[in-house]
Amino acid sequence: MAVDCLFCRIVAREIPADVVYETDQVLAFRDIAPKAPVHVLVIPKEHHPTFAALGQEDPALAGALAAACGQVALDEGVADAGYRVLFNSGPNAGQEVFHVHAHVLGGKPLGPMLAR
Repeated sequence: MAVDCLFCRIVAREIPADVVYETDQVLAFRDIAPKAPVHVLVIPKEHHPTFAALGQEDPALAGALAAACGQVALDEGVADAGYRVLFNSGPNAGQEVFHVHAHVLGGKPLGPMLAR
């Protein structure tokens, strides 16, 4: 656990979160500032700062994270209509918490990937 990491503190239950899915490897909880009707963050319980770091250090955990995103979409009722899985990796992408996390977004048409 990185002691100064918000998401590590959520995993340790030091900070409350609205948990919607959990396994031994991953935790999923509702975003506190949702950008869509369904906006769930899916994180590995183990600290990895970015998506690239996770893929290099533990490809199996990256797969578990992907599987969890799909399960969250099913559980949240957005799998059939469609949903987006978004990783912000690094400062230029807007990553704010440097513990890899996927945003599972859905519940309405989401529009284009990037603003023009």
